[in-house]
Amino acid sequence: MNTDSRFLRLALKLDAVASGGLGAGTLLLSSQLDQVLGTPVALTVGTGAFLVVFAAGLWVLASRARISPAAVWFVIVGNLGWVAASVAVAVSDAFALTGLGVAFVLAQAAAVVVFADLEYLGLRKARPQTV
Repeated sequence: MNTDSRFLRLALKLDAVASGGLGAGTLLLSSQLDQVLGTPVALTVGTGAFLVVFAAGLWVLASRARISPAAVWFVIVGNLGWVAASVAVAVSDAFALTGLGVAFVLAQAAAVVVFADLEYLGLRKARPQTV
């Protein structure tokens, strides 16, 4: 990366904080979320654990002296995959989600779209100038 990568670093760290917070919250409240959202405890615990590890990886990536564009693309594509999977879960009968559960899944998917967009914009801004 050349030029200014501050925006990209900020976008990655915001994603890390949000992912880590959501992951920790779902781990701490997994049994309550089962009743409120209709998500199975095993899914909630697995998702929470994944998010905590993902958040740590994002933070490490954002803190490196040089950020690999390929790694950022991996994060962006992964985030968009998360969104697609979330929408599929929300609109299918795979889980007995409550109305609040559907709203929660779609709301977090919308937030992830914003993170993917910010990371894409940050990547474009951080690319070396070719002129």
